[in-house]
Amino acid sequence: MTEQRIVSFPSAELLEAAGPLPENLRGVVWDVSDRQTEVEVEAIDIAVLPYMADLSQLQGIHRATNLSQVQTQTTGYDGFIELVGERASITTAGSVHAAATAEMALGLAIASLRGFPDAVRNQATGTWAPQRWPGLADRTVAVVGAGRIGDQIRRRLESFEVNLLRFASSSRSDEHGQIHSIAELGSLAPQIEVLILIVPLTDSTHHLVNAELLALLPDGARVINVARGPVVDTEALTREVASGRLFVASDVFDPEPLPADHELWKQPNALILPHNGGNTEAFFPRMVALLKRQLQAWSAGELGENVVHSP
Repeated sequence: MTEQRIVSFPSAELLEAAGPLPENLRGVVWDVSDRQTEVEVEAIDIAVLPYMADLSQLQGIHRATNLSQVQTQTTGYDGFIELVGERASITTAGSVHAAATAEMALGLAIASLRGFPDAVRNQATGTWAPQRWPGLADRTVAVVGAGRIGDQIRRRLESFEVNLLRFASSSRSDEHGQIHSIAELGSLAPQIEVLILIVPLTDSTHHLVNAELLALLPDGARVINVARGPVVDTEALTREVASGRLFVASDVFDPEPLPADHELWKQPNALILPHNGGNTEAFFPRMVALLKRQLQAWSAGELGENVVHSP
């Protein structure tokens, strides 16, 4: 009989929903904390991480000395390579969150460009205040990041009659047209009226949107961040927003949570959401469907989908 590999799940609910497991895999519940589980943590081969867990809550992973693979429930994996080092592969839930995050990006853009935040404030005071807003049609929209979610955003933007610019780490073309290099952002920034960010957080994308780039955007431009907070220099963004020159509509910030006394909260041209991009009712069934596919791959000795790190 083939020896069973042990897969840990962060909750009994997720383990039950993903089951039954293949015969050569055994599921246990472990939240990746320092608390004990039903087996010795040292025996766990594959760990499914809790959703949106802070890295400080996952320090129990250092006790899992037999760990060969980590499965996140998020698209982002910043900090996880450093957490697991070279002893384990990392697979993400990128495919799970693509539709919801793309939906959030367009929602933020439309809400900002059509003045929804003003309308909500006016509703609280019973104020009827018609006003002409820019709208999304005919805007020059830049999508920075050409991965799975970036492509989902592109697909949704096609029906809104925008002038679309796409950016990735290197320039190329595909069946949908040209993709610019991120190095070209500065030269094209004066055209960009809506800047949508969906790049992974790496050394090269940390503060990608800095004071210099923000200064190149035209007056009234919208910064839409559905990537990670540190992709944008928060201090530089806050200065531009507080001046009234730029708008921000963002789901992620640096730091998180955004402090209650932060200047951005006070700005009428800021729309702030609490890192909720993939957190819809579609998340759990899509996560379960992904895990079912991953379990079959793990049973066959394969890594499965969405590999981002393989030592």
